[in-house]
Amino acid sequence: MKIAVIYWSGSGNTEAMAIAAAEGVKKAGGEATLARVEEFNLSDLGSYDGFLFGCPAMGAEVLEEAVFEPFFAAAEQKLSGVAVGLFGSYGWGGGAWMRDWAARVKEDGARLVGEGLAIENTPDAEGLADCESLGAAIVQALN
Repeated sequence: MKIAVIYWSGSGNTEAMAIAAAEGVKKAGGEATLARVEEFNLSDLGSYDGFLFGCPAMGAEVLEEAVFEPFFAAAEQKLSGVAVGLFGSYGWGGGAWMRDWAARVKEDGARLVGEGLAIENTPDAEGLADCESLGAAIVQALN
């Protein structure tokens, strides 16, 4: 199973989560491609069996608007029936952005793995283990 772990990170928190999620994919027997959103080509979406998307909460509990949101808006048109997991960090608001994002992905017809993993501020050891579990869960969802 080929899984793309695509993320945007401003402080490094979501990047740490992405690295742990990719490790979980590998430990579960999948092949993980880890990429910052700026480095991932939308034309490569069809090369993957599933996706883990990571973005922290920004502003008024929204996805990062300059880079990630335009990328995701284009990508979500191709997610119907595809296994997708979501993750990100937040510093306020209790994770409303993740609930909204998860609902959006479900409306797109994607097969959401979990309900979206939101971690407050810097992920600790337990949070990183949860990220690894998310990586393993998407591989299991594809088997």
